Amino acid sequence: MSNGILVGFSDAPQSLLLNRANRHGIVAGATGTGKTITLQILAQAFSDAGVPVFAADIKGDLSGIAAEGTPNEKLIARAESMGIDLKGSAAPTVFWDIFGQKGHPIRTTISEMGPLLLARLFQLNEVQEGVLNIVFHVADKEGLLLLDLKDLRSMLTYVADNAKTISQTYGQVSAASIGAIQRQILTLEAQGGDSFFGEPALNLIDLMRTDIAGKGYVNILAADKLIGSPRLYSTFLLWLLSELFEQLPEVGDPEKPRLVFFFDEAHLLFNEAPKALLEKIEQVVRLIRSKGVGIYFVTQNPADVPDSVLAQLGNRVQHALRAYTPTEQKGLKAAANSFRPNPAFETATAIQGLGVGEALVSLLDEKAAPSMTAQAKIRPPASRMGPLTDTERAAVIQKSPVSGMYDQVRDRESAFEILSARAKAATEAEAEVKITKTVKVEKEVVRKPTATEKAVTSVAVSVVRTVGVTLGRELVRGLLGSMKKKR
Repeated sequence: MSNGILVGFSDAPQSLLLNRANRHGIVAGATGTGKTITLQILAQAFSDAGVPVFAADIKGDLSGIAAEGTPNEKLIARAESMGIDLKGSAAPTVFWDIFGQKGHPIRTTISEMGPLLLARLFQLNEVQEGVLNIVFHVADKEGLLLLDLKDLRSMLTYVADNAKTISQTYGQVSAASIGAIQRQILTLEAQGGDSFFGEPALNLIDLMRTDIAGKGYVNILAADKLIGSPRLYSTFLLWLLSELFEQLPEVGDPEKPRLVFFFDEAHLLFNEAPKALLEKIEQVVRLIRSKGVGIYFVTQNPADVPDSVLAQLGNRVQHALRAYTPTEQKGLKAAANSFRPNPAFETATAIQGLGVGEALVSLLDEKAAPSMTAQAKIRPPASRMGPLTDTERAAVIQKSPVSGMYDQVRDRESAFEILSARAKAATEAEAEVKITKTVKVEKEVVRKPTATEKAVTSVAVSVVRTVGVTLGRELVRGLLGSMKKKR
């Protein structure tokens, strides 16, 4: 189909329609069943169609999309059986890395992240989240930019120092809540999360580029280290979705998406998420499709995704699942029930019997209805199956269209600098007041001696005078020789 992406073959081609690709989807299956290859195939196909892609690379394998594949005999035979002339080709690629080690640094500011997502990142309870909201409100009211973690820490100290006044206006600000947030900042810094906050912040337009040939860039987030901090990983991706939702204009159902977003290890997004956050996620997924953005969740089991979100995922590719435990059997049943039944086979049984590179596929048709579930062989990729070498990755980064734009941190005046200047000025003013008071007291002591001091002074003067006269006589005696004797 000219307006679709060939995913694989059953008794007929299974294609994902570009004008239905913004209706979201899911790629699921147990470890080792071919999810990453399916993701790679979809990402490169979207790129070839001129659609930019953003995807997290958990194990590093997805980086091979930036290099031409060298198909072996087995892959060539598989392609020929599907009527495909398989030729090696690469997708234009930009590598990103929150830690700036395997890609361009990717950052946002504390203000852009906002209190709701920060509260999740810091694992705050409702009371602590309320205090964090107050901190943001005070910062906004006083025009204090919160760009990085030192800005947030300075703002917390400021609110704590003025807790009595602020509590009267906005509600109770306890030292315990402030301390809890400060400890979470320290923990995040220990995990390297401070690299994520600061400027220059990511410009979303840089994720939506096409190359000179009209291919969409595949933006790959190096997540092999980031996944070690799952809460930071999931919060970052959720922030990115939220920013896309907030900034992009409405376009309805376009001929093809403006951007496709793959969310690997999707279960991390929903783990222990409070109700308010789950409602926000559901809202973003439901409404962002009208912004021309397609979201594809990649996870082991559809049961990892809440029903309210799963119901909005129209395009589905299900690789094999194993069901040895009661929990796995429950997940298998949930996965089977999420597909449109096919009278030719029993879905749950088919899922367990799938081989590597095979999947159950159900994609939206022109009427946006799910197609009959088909058991299909996934097409082989044109790019490399496996990771780039460090040298190859470095070469891609060097010739990237965003090279040099995000590599150097910029630290402009914000809450930390302003509050530090205020504190310094206050300290200097306080010292000056103390000096002025000390001088004033000393002057008052000189002008107004006490009665005792007056008495002591009078006696002292008398003694001095007497001593002076005596010394005077001795001096006269010494100078003029002898003196007359007393009568």
